Amino acid sequence: MSTESIVSTDISPFQIRTKPRRKRRPGRWARAVSHWMYSTIAFSLALVLLVVWLQRSPLDVAAPVNPEDQFNGPNPGGPVGNAMVPAGFLSEVTKGGGKVDRSNQKSLGRSLPKTLFDGNTSEKNEAKVAGVESKNAGPAARFEIVNPIDRMILAFLQQQGIQPANRCDDATYLRRVYLDVLGTLPTLSEVRTFLSDPDPEKRSKLVDAVLRRPEYVDYATMRWCDRLRVKAEFPINLWPNAAQAYHHWIHRSIETNQPMDRFAKELLVASGSNFRSPPANFYRALQGNEPGDIATVVALTFLCERLDEWPQAKREGFIQFFSKVGYKPTGEWKEEIVYFDLHQADGEPPQDLKAIFPDGKSVTIPPDVDPRSVFADWLTDPRNSAFAKGIANRLWAHLMGRGIVEPVDHFASDHPPSHPELLDWLAKELIDSGYDIKHLYRLILNSSTYGQSCVPKGDSQQAEHWFACYIPRRMDAEVLIDAICQITGTTETYMSIIPEPYTFLPTDQRAISLPDGSISSSFLEMFGRPARDTGMASERNNRLTAAQTLHLLNSNHIRDKLKKGPAAAKLYKGKTPAPQRLNQIYMTVLSRRPSNDEVMLGEPLCSSPTSGRDLIWALVNCDEFLFRH
Repeated sequence: MSTESIVSTDISPFQIRTKPRRKRRPGRWARAVSHWMYSTIAFSLALVLLVVWLQRSPLDVAAPVNPEDQFNGPNPGGPVGNAMVPAGFLSEVTKGGGKVDRSNQKSLGRSLPKTLFDGNTSEKNEAKVAGVESKNAGPAARFEIVNPIDRMILAFLQQQGIQPANRCDDATYLRRVYLDVLGTLPTLSEVRTFLSDPDPEKRSKLVDAVLRRPEYVDYATMRWCDRLRVKAEFPINLWPNAAQAYHHWIHRSIETNQPMDRFAKELLVASGSNFRSPPANFYRALQGNEPGDIATVVALTFLCERLDEWPQAKREGFIQFFSKVGYKPTGEWKEEIVYFDLHQADGEPPQDLKAIFPDGKSVTIPPDVDPRSVFADWLTDPRNSAFAKGIANRLWAHLMGRGIVEPVDHFASDHPPSHPELLDWLAKELIDSGYDIKHLYRLILNSSTYGQSCVPKGDSQQAEHWFACYIPRRMDAEVLIDAICQITGTTETYMSIIPEPYTFLPTDQRAISLPDGSISSSFLEMFGRPARDTGMASERNNRLTAAQTLHLLNSNHIRDKLKKGPAAAKLYKGKTPAPQRLNQIYMTVLSRRPSNDEVMLGEPLCSSPTSGRDLIWALVNCDEFLFRH
């Protein structure tokens, strides 16, 4: 039988087929693209339908909402703004109709879901944990004076006519302490243990326990490394081995709970090789090594003041404390010796040095005495509270969301403390404890002020300014990616501008424990990790942006973690009954049990692995997960 020769369009034009044309089948690449497109469209539609279904009706987040109507409605799932929404999962907004002022953030277009409350903020309902009534229900859930912090805060609130927020529930407190102190989420077993513990002293015991954990050391080290500019830079400043040695010394100092005055003193008087004497890197991790450059960093780091705002005479006198810092290279590349230079630049015999302390007092320093040690003695003198106030204010800001002096690194006459008596008391407590920073942690964490709900009883701006509520803030970039990795059971891939083998790129290390600021990832950079160029607090940006929202909602990075992560798969796969699986998902992601409404809405989603995974993804995108609250 003769056949007509035709040119096949699905093979090379130089090949001839001599048989009837068959139906063309798509290649592997085309099938993969089609599968990806259909999967993406299906997931997007499913997620949109999920949110619409859970919210029942569109919520106008731009419309102003009366906080009393919002949080004190007569029935759960009542009116919010112009919409009827169910209490719970992805359903509520904070004051301002979704516009949240957090960490100097003027507007946030995503709502803080009302998942911690059931729509009625009576003492009884706020004291509930997952439908189980707490022993603290009733009047005991109100603000109580536990220590002098509460007495001073309450006095200010009464003067301003502001009511403090109610006491937060146990699940909120557990998650808050873990994120604030450890920079990590509590595990499923830790949530279960804490919520089921009937001990009335379990909160104070929790504080003692977290301060003994290695994650406390990692997270506190990370924040000090931000301040001390610990990162390798090519081809100037620190080399990777110097940055890692510097990080290790800071980590060891915090691990041994070294007194803060001794910690500061070792940095200020450091001498020797920056490879072999890690504190000497304090004088290497600078943008310049002139006395004025050093003095600027010292004033910012230890006094929280801006040197350029000082009167000229005082500024020039202070710079003299660092006029004898010398540098000399060694035979090893990038190694440098920091030393006390006795010699005059003009070759004249050494002479007495006149300097001025930050308090304006003058001092004459003999030529054989290192001026840095004179300043270090002044800084750490128990009679001088300047250093202690800066340390106390920074810790208060980290735990409470706002400094008593704000910004925390801008002490000045035009930035007076909002609570001067409280700042003085915290500084005195730090000094009297022998500069034991854990003592301050315990005082603040055990106070009723710290234990308040994030839901204010009145105007949110006034409440935040006077510490009448806990101030929600988005998690630090490092903490956020660690939390996502913990939930999914995955690791993060890091990069560095310093080529290997000079730098070490960890494969299974948590972001809060990275030893070098040059080791980063696209996620950390997108979510505002500081560059560690200046040591200023404003370098860290915790504002939630549109790019971040899209990344969390629709990126291959997050999708692959949820799809391939063994810990996430354990949550949404298997033969576990839907109610139990829903509990596990909520306690793992949000550190609490689901509310009654969330059980009704969430159990059907746990019937299949796909919808269970989508539920986890949706929870990771809600503000309750993203924010410390």
